[in-house]
Amino acid sequence: MADTTLTVSEITRLIKKDLEENFSSLSIVGEISNFKAHSSGHWYFTLKDSDAQISCTMWRGVNNYVFFSPQDGMKVIIIGRITVYPPRGNYQIEVRAMQPAGVGELQLAFEKLKEKLQREGLFDLENKKELPELPMKIGIVTSIGGAALKDMISVAKRRFPLVEISIASCAVQGIGAAESIAEAIHLLNKQNDVEVIVVARGGGSLEDLWAFNEEIVAYAIYKSKIPVVTGIGHEIDFTIADFVADYRAATPTAAMEILTPEKEEIENLIRNFDDELTEKMYDKIAGIKEQISSALHSYGFRSPFDMLKLYNQKVDSAVYRVNQTIDKYLTIQKNKIALLASKLSANDVQKTLAKGFVLVKQQDKFVPRAKNFQSAQPHTLIFYDDRIEIKKNYEEKN
Repeated sequence: MADTTLTVSEITRLIKKDLEENFSSLSIVGEISNFKAHSSGHWYFTLKDSDAQISCTMWRGVNNYVFFSPQDGMKVIIIGRITVYPPRGNYQIEVRAMQPAGVGELQLAFEKLKEKLQREGLFDLENKKELPELPMKIGIVTSIGGAALKDMISVAKRRFPLVEISIASCAVQGIGAAESIAEAIHLLNKQNDVEVIVVARGGGSLEDLWAFNEEIVAYAIYKSKIPVVTGIGHEIDFTIADFVADYRAATPTAAMEILTPEKEEIENLIRNFDDELTEKMYDKIAGIKEQISSALHSYGFRSPFDMLKLYNQKVDSAVYRVNQTIDKYLTIQKNKIALLASKLSANDVQKTLAKGFVLVKQQDKFVPRAKNFQSAQPHTLIFYDDRIEIKKNYEEKN
């Protein structure tokens, strides 16, 4: 073998063949480092322990079956095979399956995400929306075949039969459950008449409830315009969704009990309202009776003719004042008109002509000064009693 000279490609192919044939199915435990979810949908990360590390790739489509979001520092168990990438001469693990190395790793991921979302303000009390006092339409996000849904509907019918339920069915466990829950919340937000949303599922292990610990669900609840109540698992179960929600109920049925009043409570409320309204009506009628009685015994009703005379006198006085105002206004206007007429009369041209004055007009214009008069041109003399047209100057001789 030592006498044989191989090219780089040949030795790489030999190594690739040996590794891929002898390590076609491996189960490896290690800690995730440098995790990157590429825009293509593929995952790239390093799996390491205290003494070594190895590159890993998990292709899009295969990683859809991972029910949690991998994070740096999480200890996982992967199943895959060794492959060689000839252009670089590197070997790597092509991952086919991944699961947490234990419940502790999921709890670690839970705490990391909780801390991140808390820093971003998703848990802040000022962001919590108030729940409606008496919602007439409730949206439910859960599995349509689950026991939780049946229990909630049963509670709603028993307590408040008038309430309308809108169900957005989704997966609540396993692959793609987080995306399904988020989509159901978005769907209910598109309905204008849904007043509150319940996100619910029955009890289960940490792995069973993990979909409600995913970031996509947290943001769907946070961005919901409609108030969200969570009822997930049992009373001791807490998920990221519970921290983001506007209200957390211990169980799905508890969530429905919070939002729906007892039928008896409504009946009592109606009875109390009826009694209160009747009492207020009697009080109002009694008050009006007292006002009428007081009016009938007042001075005005005892002396109606005196009241009419008083009002007639007031009307006459008002008419007199109006007439006085009109007469005064007319007198002022007449004086103004007389003054204007006097001014117009003083400037009357005919009166001036009657005194012996003459107007000279030439080329359709009055001649105001001697320097403007053209002796060679025809002109007109305007007297008080007549006008004389002069075609040419008399001083012109043949």
